[in-house]
Amino acid sequence: MPSVFETTTTAATPITFVTKATWDAIRGELPAPARQFSAANDFAAKPGKSLVLPAADGGIAQVLFGLEDADHKARDPFRPGALPGLLPPGVYRFANAPHDTRLAALAFALGCYRFGRYRANKVPEVRLVPPDGVDTAEITRMADAAALARDLINTPSNDMGPAELADVARDLATRFGAAFNCISGDELAQNFPLIHAVGMASTRAPRLIELSWGDPAHPKVTLVGKGVCFDTGGLDLKPSSGMLIMKKDMGGAANVLALAQMVMDAKLKVRLRVLIPAVENAVAFRPLDIFKSRKGITVEIGNTDAEGRLVLADALALADEETPDLLVDLGTLTGAARVALGPDLPPFYTNDEALAGDVASCAKSENDPLWRMPLWPAYDAWLDSKTADITNAPSGGFAGSITCALFLQRFVEHARSWLHVDIYGWTPSAKPGRPEGGECQAARAIYKLLSQRYA
Repeated sequence: MPSVFETTTTAATPITFVTKATWDAIRGELPAPARQFSAANDFAAKPGKSLVLPAADGGIAQVLFGLEDADHKARDPFRPGALPGLLPPGVYRFANAPHDTRLAALAFALGCYRFGRYRANKVPEVRLVPPDGVDTAEITRMADAAALARDLINTPSNDMGPAELADVARDLATRFGAAFNCISGDELAQNFPLIHAVGMASTRAPRLIELSWGDPAHPKVTLVGKGVCFDTGGLDLKPSSGMLIMKKDMGGAANVLALAQMVMDAKLKVRLRVLIPAVENAVAFRPLDIFKSRKGITVEIGNTDAEGRLVLADALALADEETPDLLVDLGTLTGAARVALGPDLPPFYTNDEALAGDVASCAKSENDPLWRMPLWPAYDAWLDSKTADITNAPSGGFAGSITCALFLQRFVEHARSWLHVDIYGWTPSAKPGRPEGGECQAARAIYKLLSQRYA
């Protein structure tokens, strides 16, 4: 994605941010014709509303754009992300400060994204003069990573299967000089039986994708991303409505790759390892089948549609064997998380109190919302099975996101710190800076955390 920032000294059209509280004062400073024009257009500084004020020569004098008042409880710092879709082609600058200048510039960049692989979808022809004090390289890094995640999730499954996902990871490794490996076939079946079980019925073979980068002497940070490239639900078949956007079920992998791209591009001082179990969940295993995992834990299949935790379990077991300093997994895992918190607010889980505080702080500062949920020990017994060590889907239906996290925790024993995030990876309806479709969730917040710890 090309940078939206203007690097020349070209004259730029000013964008003036206004709120209901500031509108009277700003209007009073406008030339009389501009005041009359704004009144004729009934501009009232409503959040998200814009008005292009004409110049005497027929050009554009400035743009007015409405924001929430500073004390508004639901203030959206990404509101300026709507501007690229509203502005005529040209070069612009912020004439005054929005609520958060850095996030406004980031939102502007994110708002320029368009998915155009299959039909023309013109990228807005707008450029922004970098606001003073804003690190445009960092913003461009985040916007590029978000574009990668969105592109991968938006690509339909016929063009984004396990092999294609591996190709993307390989290209990323080549770009940054990382080592790449891909395990499939008999080696996968013998050493990663849960990954193999989920993907074995598809004509597109399952695999475990691995990328390693950085100085081995640096702290070990391992990222694991759920790469279910399409999820039918298996024999516990999803209804057609539930299957409609299952191309996004590799959203964990997409966001892990986006996060890895940011880490490598910023040259953070970590020994980075990325693990992506990439599968297609066709009709394979059966309810009450039992499989032995890489870790040796036997797993009874309570529901074939709870497959994401199965592939993550084997990948987490491998990651845990190396005793990483920080182990992070991302996955589009449970409808229960959406029922509890909706599509925009993924829950995260950790027993590391310092990590939990840092994650919450970074999520807030980056406007990449996350909400901590408990690894509630009393519910761990719900995973018990009468015929195996554990079940992948406890009966009863309560606390589905929590029991999924507790299931994954069984496969993490040695990592010094573990973070699990149950993302949605999709924006159901367009918002400023966030077009409808695949979304980059949690990656920016976690990148901020890693930047603070390992710069």
